[in-house]
Amino acid sequence: MPGTPFGVVHLDVPPVTSGLAVGSLVAGITSILVSILVICFGAVGGGANGAWAAGAFAALGSLTGAGAVVAGLLGLRQIRRPAPPPSVRFTGRGLAIAGVSCGGAGLLLCLLGVGLALLLALR
Repeated sequence: MPGTPFGVVHLDVPPVTSGLAVGSLVAGITSILVSILVICFGAVGGGANGAWAAGAFAALGSLTGAGAVVAGLLGLRQIRRPAPPPSVRFTGRGLAIAGVSCGGAGLLLCLLGVGLALLLALR
């Protein structure tokens, strides 16, 4: 304040990448990799055992895919939230969108793999 011995200082806090966005991307990529295992076990597994193995891995892939979608949406919400100047601002919108996309793709591929496993087991 001019004319007084007091001053107001706002420290510049650099933006931080959202941990939810990064976690969403990691979980989404993991979901896609696990869904590839589901498709492989379903196609090459050999009958009922392959279908059981594909189902077990599909549960893991579905959980990681759903977690990626939820974490990505929460990360987008965290990034979008306005922050007054002295508080921490979050970045990573692209990471969150990629995590939601990869998680959704992993979920769809898991469903495709289980369907393929059941189709080949019943044949």
